[in-house]
Amino acid sequence: MGLIKKLRDRFRKKEWEEEYDDTWSDAEDISEVNYDDKTQRTDYVKDCLERMADATKELENLSYEYDMVTSYLKDMEEIEALPEEESSQLKECAMRVAELQDSKADFMERARKITDEQYYHMERIADEVEEGYEKLSEAEEYQGRIKQDLGRLDGEKHAYLYRKSEVMNLIADTRGMAIICVAALGLCVVLLLLLQFFLDMDTRAGYLLTAGAAATAITVIYIKHLDARQELRRVENGINKIILLQNKVKIRYVNNTNLLEYLQLKYGVSSAQELIDMWENYKAERKERENMRKAERDLDQNERELLQMLKCYQIKDPAIWLHQTEAILDRKEMVEIRHNLIVRRQSLRRRMDYNKEVVAGGSQQEIKALVEKYPQYAKEVMKYVEEYEKKYQNEER
Repeated sequence: MGLIKKLRDRFRKKEWEEEYDDTWSDAEDISEVNYDDKTQRTDYVKDCLERMADATKELENLSYEYDMVTSYLKDMEEIEALPEEESSQLKECAMRVAELQDSKADFMERARKITDEQYYHMERIADEVEEGYEKLSEAEEYQGRIKQDLGRLDGEKHAYLYRKSEVMNLIADTRGMAIICVAALGLCVVLLLLLQFFLDMDTRAGYLLTAGAAATAITVIYIKHLDARQELRRVENGINKIILLQNKVKIRYVNNTNLLEYLQLKYGVSSAQELIDMWENYKAERKERENMRKAERDLDQNERELLQMLKCYQIKDPAIWLHQTEAILDRKEMVEIRHNLIVRRQSLRRRMDYNKEVVAGGSQQEIKALVEKYPQYAKEVMKYVEEYEKKYQNEER
């Protein structure tokens, strides 16, 4: 009904005897408005009309929500009033939907051993995993053997270096001993000469003994020095050979390391064991995803079946029950939902009554009182009402 018709109908009815909310009744003191002042009078009338328009819009929204809640309650009554056989069929279907929904929720919330990125990566290289594992295993095993060889060669090298140090010390010692022997020989010769010329002693035996001892000592020292030099050459040759072997092994080590890095980069792992572990996790994940896809197909089919059954039972909004299967299966859940809906509807009813009776009704009463008290402004007021009515109708379109 239009605003003008509502006003005219109310002008023909006697004034309401309704108690309004204290907040509303104290919101504005009508006596403070100077109705003889056109600006104040116009602002006052427009304010009343705006409040009525706002209340009307709010009533439309509230009515839509109220009808929807009422529809839910009626749907619940329809479901609870089903015959035993139909109710059992509905519960069986709802049970299947609930179980499949729980299964889907568990799958989405489960802890995963493999990320989506790893899963799709393994999916791309699925045909190469076995070959990749063999290559990685061989490269890792070969890398271990190379490290062992390098360790053994390094140990031998250190042993040769230690032996070289000993031989060098021995050569230095033989040189020192040779110098000592020569010095001792010279000293003995000088002493024998002194004995011969100053004391007139026969020193021929001394010369022979000194020469023999010196010859023997020098010969022994020389032989040791020669043996040490030969040992030094042998040790240095051994060190050179070890260095050559080390260089060869290091080249193999570098090449195998590069191969390992390439394989690890290619397969996105750090070891062959990680690759095989990821492959096992991928297979388990693939199986779970296949089961989940099947469960989703079953869920979709059962949800369609549940919707079809609810439509057959004249349920106005069957889709909402796809997410409230517990209420179909458990009467306590149904009672709790009904209670919440009733509370919501009561709240909506109070808000609707407030906007209809207090806001809109109060504004209409104020305009009526203004027209009755100041009939000379009635045409002006009704003009504003008609303008606002046209504006409101245009907005509705």
